[in-house]
Amino acid sequence: MTNKQKRHIIASVGTVLFMLLLFLLLWFIRLYAFKPEEEEGIEVAFGEVAEAGGFMAQQSEAVPMPSQPAATPVPPSTPAPEPYLTSEEEEALALQEAQKKKEREEKARLEAERKERERAEAERKAKEAEAVAKASQFGSLFGQTGNSTGSGDSKGNGQKGNPVGHGSVGGNEWSLSGRGIRGTLPQPSNDFKQEGKVIVQIRVNAAGQVVNATVKGGDVSDKQTQQLALDAARKAKFTEGDHDQIGTITYIFKLN
Repeated sequence: MTNKQKRHIIASVGTVLFMLLLFLLLWFIRLYAFKPEEEEGIEVAFGEVAEAGGFMAQQSEAVPMPSQPAATPVPPSTPAPEPYLTSEEEEALALQEAQKKKEREEKARLEAERKERERAEAERKAKEAEAVAKASQFGSLFGQTGNSTGSGDSKGNGQKGNPVGHGSVGGNEWSLSGRGIRGTLPQPSNDFKQEGKVIVQIRVNAAGQVVNATVKGGDVSDKQTQQLALDAARKAKFTEGDHDQIGTITYIFKLN
């Protein structure tokens, strides 16, 4: 046998062996790669654990369960520290609080004054209404009875008509039930600018003094002339009475 033939035989044998090894390798890879997983059985023990037997008892072993990691404790939240106030800031806050307190006190004072004014005004109106009612009552008893013509002279500065309750002086008239005029009726000054009549409502206290006067009628629209009538009416004096009374004074203005 020649050397060439020997090499040919060795190469053939090597090739066969290599193919066989490759086949075996592929067979084992396939066998283990596609091997189905066996289902685990459930171990059932009857009686004592030591007496339990069977195939599953021999094959099964206790599998330790993985322990759950311990929860990490959450540290308690601490409140944020309050900002540090300097002495200037503390002084500013104190001034603000003092200002707010002062404003509250001032508001309370103004509210109390408003309520007091309302109470006084309501009381004044009630007294005035009572005085009007009493004046009307006395007027019905005294002012509307008797002879109203009287015996006075309508010319000059004397009083005309009933000297108690109403009368006229210098062409100007007054009316106050149950009262008489003391002295003479004050006359307005002559520096008026409009002719006409001004009716002044007066409120007279028990001492006979005029404590309030307002324009209630007439045909004079000039404010200066109306003010002259009010100034004169406030100077009038009447006889004393038991309470406040409401009356009128009528002034006639004539330009020369």
